[in-house]
Amino acid sequence: MNYIQIHNPWLIIPKPNPQAKLRLFCFPYAGGGAAIFKAWHKELNPKIEVCAVQLPGRENRLSEPAFNRLQPLIEAISQAILPNLNQPFAFFGHSMGGLICFELASYLRRIYNLTPVHLFISAASAPHIPDTKPPIHNLPQLDFLEELRRFNGTPNEVLENQELMELISPTLRADFGVLETYIYSKSPPLSCAITAFGGITDPEVSQTELAAWQEHTTGEFSLQMLPGNHFFIHENRLQLLDLLSQHTALYI
Repeated sequence: MNYIQIHNPWLIIPKPNPQAKLRLFCFPYAGGGAAIFKAWHKELNPKIEVCAVQLPGRENRLSEPAFNRLQPLIEAISQAILPNLNQPFAFFGHSMGGLICFELASYLRRIYNLTPVHLFISAASAPHIPDTKPPIHNLPQLDFLEELRRFNGTPNEVLENQELMELISPTLRADFGVLETYIYSKSPPLSCAITAFGGITDPEVSQTELAAWQEHTTGEFSLQMLPGNHFFIHENRLQLLDLLSQHTALYI
């Protein structure tokens, strides 16, 4: 299949590379967008084409309603990225993105017999571990904002801007809805390698919950803890990308 770069609202590719040896699809955390990954190609091997997945309801897709359930979202993403899965590919997902890329990998295997060469799961509990925290996606607005403040993922100046929060709250609520209504359905483990990344001081996801990802692959598994809390993806971006470079070197 020839390489054709066409407009696709689901994918932002900062530096298209027809000669890339590996496509790395990157999935954001709740409320996050493709901008999280916009500079990653500068730190990774140029043989890797970074494909940032842009979900509806954020950044340049802010006017589109966000998905609030996982299965319809998985089906929509699979259709959007299928033409780009014509060469070796890997998935990276942080927090909500980790769950998305795991379920997407399972769906692609089941429907299209396609499997990523590597799954990079960041700051996300293994899917078979029940979430014991009370749901927040349907809380009254003031309580919802208080929970967001506890996560440390939304700057205070944003939380205190009423107009801005009215604009982005529907997407945040939808994203938490995706997570909080998810029910794991047991399936055979994937064959690709899985690497889990965690923050040493992350209060949301423990090392034990990350280590449990090993149950979901018959391939190699590794767990690497980085300094930082749930958002070490920002605090220690360069260290994370260095580890990604080491793992992806096998495929390029």
